[in-house]
Amino acid sequence: MTTDLAQFAKDTGVKYFMISFTDLFGGQRAKLVPAPAIAGMQAEGAGFAGFATWLDMTPAHPDMLAVPDPASVIQLPWKPEVAWVAANCVMEGESVAQAPRNTLIRQVEAAAAQGLHVKTGVEAEFFLLTADGSRISDPADTAEKPCYDQGAIMRRYDVIAEIGDYMLALGWGPYQADHEDANGQFEMNWDFDNALATADKHSFFKFMVKSVAEKHGLRATFMPKPMPELTGNGCHTHISVWDAEGTNVFAGQGDGPTGEVGLSEAGRHFLGGLMHHARALTALTNPTVNSYKRLNAPTTTSGATWAPNAVTWTGNNRTHMVRVPGPGRFELRLPDGAANPYLLQAAIIAAGLSGLATRADPGPRHDIDMYAEGHTLTDTPKLPLNLLDALRAFDADTTLKTALGPDFASAFLKLKRAEWDAYVSHFSRWEKEHTLDV
Repeated sequence: MTTDLAQFAKDTGVKYFMISFTDLFGGQRAKLVPAPAIAGMQAEGAGFAGFATWLDMTPAHPDMLAVPDPASVIQLPWKPEVAWVAANCVMEGESVAQAPRNTLIRQVEAAAAQGLHVKTGVEAEFFLLTADGSRISDPADTAEKPCYDQGAIMRRYDVIAEIGDYMLALGWGPYQADHEDANGQFEMNWDFDNALATADKHSFFKFMVKSVAEKHGLRATFMPKPMPELTGNGCHTHISVWDAEGTNVFAGQGDGPTGEVGLSEAGRHFLGGLMHHARALTALTNPTVNSYKRLNAPTTTSGATWAPNAVTWTGNNRTHMVRVPGPGRFELRLPDGAANPYLLQAAIIAAGLSGLATRADPGPRHDIDMYAEGHTLTDTPKLPLNLLDALRAFDADTTLKTALGPDFASAFLKLKRAEWDAYVSHFSRWEKEHTLDV
């Protein structure tokens, strides 16, 4: 039954709704709508100028309407008179094909047409910095091995506990929070869910963490590599696929190396799709210039980057791109904190469905320490070294582009190439320091 947002406002005391959509660069855009006007907005949508956001549009395009999905509505725990609701973008009665949430919905529907439901969970890492973003916020957080530091997490208890309390109140099922491997870095985990619900929660989580941090005079960042010497922000994603009866189709005793770690034949082929499309996937899972400073980083002060640099999979081993920690699911360790919550899920589903369709083979399982012995694998594909390489790999992957939609692929590539051009045309301090006297 569809939630009536006007009635929701009456029942909860909500005075305003944030009708929100996410653009191609992961920017969260919203209009604040008074509760008395929400019925009309629920029916018709809130009007936006698409060109004013990171979508491939011009000022001549007609209004883009963001139609709220009432199933996603969340009352802000820290400001209960406001509710957030994710929206689907529509123009002249047609779904905007390039819009990220619409792109994900198409993939969810493609899986459902095969009787499959992709369920995922994300591990969204973030740093808590000073308000100006120049350094980590806790001057006492200086340990060489800061991961799980109980003193450091308790010094930020007010922020972490407040976010945890809100997730509990929202019914997300949060089950742990910890200080991560970098000084000033944290991670909070909640229960896995259907891919669209996870994407909505992921989007709201980023908004919530930043809002709570600001409330405490801090700045939260999901930037992939905010500090050059420290471990970057990953967004490891756990994946399983279920049928209409609620059975995990990844669980089972398949043949070969995947069967030995508890993946069925379906799990094997879905994994094969991710491996086959991995280089193209990085354009979506690692979508910024800064992303490749995490993927191809030198050893950090803690002793490891915790990020992959080659297309490999393994059992319960955190040095590879994909880890199978137990039967019936696997963890993609490729994505970073800049990943668009909707495009991340869409890319995973598209690649996985491709693998199922072609019965893709994920290749050999490698159980070595990739950080110490990765150089011994001479025939293993490497991940792109920079955003341009990733965009080229995505552009060359016609299967993945077709699955995600030509309108989306064209818009994404156009805007991201322009971003790369802007980056390379920027003259840096490093260039002057190293070439002024050549």
